[in-house]
Amino acid sequence: MSKPANKPKRRLGDRRDGTLIRDLDGLHFIMNIIYGKRTDNEAYISQNIDLTAMNEYLKTLNVEGIDFKYTFFHIIVAAILKTIYLRPKMNRFIVNENMYQRNDVSAAFMVKKVFSDEGGEGLAWLVAHGDDNLESVHNRIKEIVTKERKHTDSSANGTEVAMDFFAQKLPRFLSKFVVHILMWLDKHGWVPQSIISDDPNQASCLISNLGSIKIRSGYHHLSNWGTTSVFCIVGEKEWRPVWHQDGSKEMHEFLDLGLTVDERLADGYYYSKSIKLLKYLCEHPQELEKPLSEEVQYE
Repeated sequence: MSKPANKPKRRLGDRRDGTLIRDLDGLHFIMNIIYGKRTDNEAYISQNIDLTAMNEYLKTLNVEGIDFKYTFFHIIVAAILKTIYLRPKMNRFIVNENMYQRNDVSAAFMVKKVFSDEGGEGLAWLVAHGDDNLESVHNRIKEIVTKERKHTDSSANGTEVAMDFFAQKLPRFLSKFVVHILMWLDKHGWVPQSIISDDPNQASCLISNLGSIKIRSGYHHLSNWGTTSVFCIVGEKEWRPVWHQDGSKEMHEFLDLGLTVDERLADGYYYSKSIKLLKYLCEHPQELEKPLSEEVQYE
């Protein structure tokens, strides 16, 4: 991945991970106070993706000898990152009744280390920048997945170590007390970075690939912990009829995306354009060869 971009100069009221939005209109200022919890402001959006173009494109990428094949999941992750990069309100979050613009564009997802009932999960996290594209996103996912699956017994990232410590080493009453303190610190952006450096609830978008375990798309709740305001469920692929005006039909492969967003971040028109962009990128994957920061004509 590319080197991190220069962070904006921090001012009073800003957080380590976000810049306070100081010019909010009155409606959104009041809404952030009245509807204070992220879990009270969940909006659900469903989008189906025609995989015809994506399947053909993947054939051109997965040439003989490639050691880590491109999949539809890599394309979807890159499309989500580009959408968030080009639609910055999708990268906002509300904490402690204040709205912030996140400093980084990031995606997090779970990696199943072994496909079995007892197989553990690892946390995957990647930060993208304006000059990244599908290839660099794919290479980063390759690094993460390879590393996680080499450690099938446990993971050494800070978030999991902290959770295991609270659950297994401390008395239950003390663990609850410490967690409540952490939640208060989280409300102000003061949780030590060593604890949340790999926490998926701190990313721009948290992605769950249920298609990899043969489950259809649904919706996932948001969380009052952390700052993630967009959750995307990737469902299982399936064949569906596509009807033409003359009454004829043909079968196309589709998958569904189930998105949960914090409705306070933007209005319906903004979300509509953002989802249209995401769909366009998934169905025109060649656009993802270009840098994430490059604009796309999709309307």
